Amino acid sequence: MNRLIIALSILFTYSVSQACTNFLITKGASHDGSTMISYNADSHTLYGELYHWPAATYPEGTMLDIYDWDSGKYLGKIKQVLETYNVVGNMNEYQVAIGETTFGGLKELHHQKDAIIDYGSLMYIALQRSKSAREAVKIIAELLAEYGYASHGESFSIMDKNEVWVMEMVGKGEFGKGALWVARLIPDGYISAHANQARIQKFPLKYKNGGISSDELDKIFDPKVNTVYAADVIDFAMQHGFYKGRKKDFSFSDVYAPVDFGGARFCESRVWSMFRQVNSDMDKYESYAMGFDLKNRMPLFIKPDRKISLKNMIAFMGDHFEGTKMDFRNDPGAGAFGLPYRWRGLTWKVDDVEYFNERSTSTQQTGFTFVAQGRNNYEDPIGGILWFGVDDSYFTVYNPIFCGVLSVPKSYRKGFGNMMQFEPDAAFWVFNQVSNLAYTRYSYIAPFVKEEQERIENKFMKSIDIISEAANKLYKVDKELGLQYITDYSVTQADNTVQIWKELYKFLFVKFVDGNIKKTEGKKFIDNGNGKNIPAYPDQPGYSKEVYKEIIKETGDRYKMRSTK
Repeated sequence: MNRLIIALSILFTYSVSQACTNFLITKGASHDGSTMISYNADSHTLYGELYHWPAATYPEGTMLDIYDWDSGKYLGKIKQVLETYNVVGNMNEYQVAIGETTFGGLKELHHQKDAIIDYGSLMYIALQRSKSAREAVKIIAELLAEYGYASHGESFSIMDKNEVWVMEMVGKGEFGKGALWVARLIPDGYISAHANQARIQKFPLKYKNGGISSDELDKIFDPKVNTVYAADVIDFAMQHGFYKGRKKDFSFSDVYAPVDFGGARFCESRVWSMFRQVNSDMDKYESYAMGFDLKNRMPLFIKPDRKISLKNMIAFMGDHFEGTKMDFRNDPGAGAFGLPYRWRGLTWKVDDVEYFNERSTSTQQTGFTFVAQGRNNYEDPIGGILWFGVDDSYFTVYNPIFCGVLSVPKSYRKGFGNMMQFEPDAAFWVFNQVSNLAYTRYSYIAPFVKEEQERIENKFMKSIDIISEAANKLYKVDKELGLQYITDYSVTQADNTVQIWKELYKFLFVKFVDGNIKKTEGKKFIDNGNGKNIPAYPDQPGYSKEVYKEIIKETGDRYKMRSTK
């Protein structure tokens, strides 16, 4: 099997097994001048919870234990810094936020012996040590060089209150220590996205064009620098036979993670589905997104036709390809109630022929999801907001968690329940109860969930500026009181959301039990008027006309009523 076939096979494998989605919005492209990145952390084994690392100081010589984020395997120790910053989820107190998607890359570059730093550790260590997106890129690059890279190909979204970057990396396998990587600044006014497929292609190599190598990392803070890359990213490929062209034509993605049918249909399709909603010129990439015209690749970033709001971002994260040729609500797999989800595996066989299910941005196996928002008109601990939810991004509620909070809500707290332990008050299990109930009769139940979701999120969005202004004023007078104020608000609202969702589950279960639909006015059930808690006779809508027609088509007269005369 040649190198290209191996690469495509590995890319397909990792697109299937490690599937996350990130959207990136610059200040000039957002409705309110904020920066935003979003992240669906999708995994069948990841428990959705809100991590928290308080700011801390350490004595000289302290070592930090590193555990692989996915497996929990111990990897080794690295040197701890003297001071770390407060981190909540994937955002720190200086409004730096990081998300990721796994793309795998060439098989030959996996499994670096004795490497200590995995991709999850890179994210959370960088967040604890950086005050800007540029500093985060620099820290990640230095960690990779010193400790090696223990993961497969990754794309990172990195933002602060002013800039948004995308950084992609692959290991060196057993050829050497460290990683091969490129980081690019998204131009202001533009947007980007990545979803388990490497997307950086050609990039500027000269300082006069904004490009610097890792040999010049100290120049990263120069505002005119828009690209940073590993000094050997091209030479390595040429030395080991992965690339034979001219240096100026080198494409990171095409060499280290070439796109195949799976990379386009399962991964780039999610990027395209978001891009097409904000740019009228994206229809020309439809065939590429569907896995056919693989040479017609989408650009890394595009300019949207309109400004993008926080509400738009939340909607993007819940996308199921609605209104496209990949909309899968109407084929037989959707069942009688138009379900835009498919139970795994992602591919399946009939008579030795392989088929696949669509893979949309919103999926049932999401552990947690967020939209990180950076606002430069507030003090840092108040300016950054992690809009955070757990479980399916279409059915979750995005709660505002200020980046400077001193603690996190109990119902979302790390260790409160786990993937093998049901905890009835844990947000992850509460939201799963509602979403999994909705999957059973999607067309009927989903609208009730969306109505409640939007009611809560709209309340947050209408009040967040008022809360922020009050917190900002208080913080300038007394920092401790200001931090306590945003902590109390974030914790109270998120825990309240879980209680509302528990009540929503009770209401939905009673309303839709046994295939009936009880009559209600708002959340109040209508009885039969006799005062004995007997409901008015429920609606029994059955199935749609289309479903009944399919039944007749498959069964002929089997179920046809006959006259007894």
